[in-house]
Formats: sequence, structure tokens, C-alpha cells
Amino acid sequence: MANHNETPSDLRATFLEVYSKLKSELLSDSAFEWTDASRQWVDRMLDYNVPGGKLNRGLSVIDSYKLLKEGKDLTDDEVFLASALGWCIEWLQAYFLVLDDIMDNSHTRRGQPCWFRIPKVGMIAINDGIILRNHIPRILKKHFRTKAYYVDLLDLFNEVEFQTASGQMIDLITTIEGEKDLSKYSLPLHRRIVQYKTAYYSFYLPVACALLMAGEDLEKHPTVKDVLINMGIYFQVQDDYLDCFGEPEKIGKIGTDIEDFKCSWLVVKALELCNEEQKKTLLEHYGKEDPADVAKIKVLYNEINLQGAFAEFESKSYEKLNSSIEAHPSKSVQAVLKSFLGKIYKRQK
Repeated sequence: MANHNETPSDLRATFLEVYSKLKSELLSDSAFEWTDASRQWVDRMLDYNVPGGKLNRGLSVIDSYKLLKEGKDLTDDEVFLASALGWCIEWLQAYFLVLDDIMDNSHTRRGQPCWFRIPKVGMIAINDGIILRNHIPRILKKHFRTKAYYVDLLDLFNEVEFQTASGQMIDLITTIEGEKDLSKYSLPLHRRIVQYKTAYYSFYLPVACALLMAGEDLEKHPTVKDVLINMGIYFQVQDDYLDCFGEPEKIGKIGTDIEDFKCSWLVVKALELCNEEQKKTLLEHYGKEDPADVAKIKVLYNEINLQGAFAEFESKSYEKLNSSIEAHPSKSVQAVLKSFLGKIYKRQK
């Protein structure tokens, strides 16, 4: 019996060990005849795209499972399986990001050049994305095939992938080049994009994985899904806010939502709060590269007190989420949801 009352850094180290094991299994997958060149390619591609980042989604599967077990020590096997599911989510994320960066013609990701910008990679990155996507069922088959919840896991990943890709689609078709039309932007549209593009895979998926591992039936937890989707929306609104008002040193990047004509919560809220004169300024300067245009938008945001509007949104969301969580009959499920909310409430980065 291992002691898994580890510090976060121990937990992270254990989690990264599981990555190495899964990677070596994938690199000797018997369904394919490997050559040295193909093995080296996939090895490098995985290391470049999968374990970077904060690993929050993956680690929260283990955290959630622990809370569902109500403080009982986890066996090594349980830690391994929860970690493997966490890595499946990180693999899913990597697959989305590799393709997303190509679609957005981005330059950097997690402080390094996007994978497709690496010499000799280019558009091979599209196929790499497909390979990342296909690793998920390989991992699930190898480690979960004999589990009673195996089919539920496959269903869950397929469903969430479909939801995320559909969210990405509404985001992309709303911001088609040459069709920049602010009047299309509204709170319901913003909510729909975020719900599908981010909330399902970032918030619902890790908890759903932990629930399945703990032998729970997801159908019996509809409120859990609702709470987590609302949490995901709250998280993205914070992100939109920090993109404009956060300190680059703290958030680790310079926000570009204004230049990129993003359907950000700020611009949608601004459309709601502006008078006619201010609306003109918004329509004229939003989505322009020029720093002078960006500065005008920021001045306008201050004039209509978007910071105040955000503070109000934040406290209302927090109250609402809290009371939904308290209403859940299971104390251990409440603990999982509260731990998620605690991590994101009033965050600065």
C-alpha cells in the first residue's frame, strides 16, 4: 500500500512517471510495425505537445477521485488508472491545440513555437494531431478494457470531443475574416461558444472520469454536469477579463482579444452597456491591429466601468455556484465541486 498523501509536487512527479510509461507503451504498440524514424518522430512529437502546460485537467482527475474516496488511501493501481485517465485528457487537449494553432495561424504556444512552425514539421502536424487523437482509445483499451465502465469511458471521450469540435466551429464561423460584424456578438452566443469549446473538456470531463472510476453512473448526476459547465463559463469570462485587465507578468502572456476581434465577454458586455456614441467607437476600433485602436477600446472599457460589471458577475456566479453545490446530496461530490471552485475563484492568472 503506497502513501498517496503526497504534496502537489510529488503528485506531479508521479503523474509524469505515468506519462513516460504510457508513451513507451504507445511507441511499441503492436498494431503498427515501427521503424526507428517513425518511433523517433512520435516520441519527439509527444514530448513537444503533451506534457507541457499546467497539467491542471489531468491532475484534477486524481484530485477528484481522491475526494470521492473520502480520504481512503489509494492503491498504486488506482493512482495509475486515475493518472492514465488524466493523461487521456491531456492528449485530447494536445490534439486540439496542435490543430487549433494551424487554424489560427498562431506563432507560439506555452512559450515555445507552435508545433507546425518547427522546421520539417509544417503540415505534417495535421497528421500528428490525428495520431494524438488516436492514442486515446489505445490507452483506454490497454488499461480499461476489463473495467465495467469501459464503454462509458469511450462514450464520454467521444461525446466531449464532438462537443469541443462543434464549439470550435461556432467560434470559427463567427469570426470569419472579412465578415467582421460586432452585431452578431451577444451573451448567449458567447456562452454557447464557451460551453462547447472549453467547459465540457476542461471542467466536466475530469470529474466525469473520476466518477466513472468510482463506480458512479453519470446519468444520475445531471446537476454535477450543470455546475461544472457553469464553472467553465465563469472561468472563461475570467480569462477574457484577464486578457485585457490582467498583468502580463502574472498571466504569462500579452492579451490580444481586442486585436483578434474575439467574441470576448468584455466586448459583448460593452455592447450592452454603451450609449450610441460609445457604440460607434467600439464598432470603429474593435478588431484592429494598431495599438492606438486597442488603446481607444481600453479607454472605453474603463469609461463604462467594465471592471465593476465583471466584479458583479464574479460575485453573482460564485454565489450561484456555491448554492448549487450545497444542494448536491453527496458530501464527497460536493467536496470535488468545491475544490474546483476554490482553485478558480478570484484567480489572478
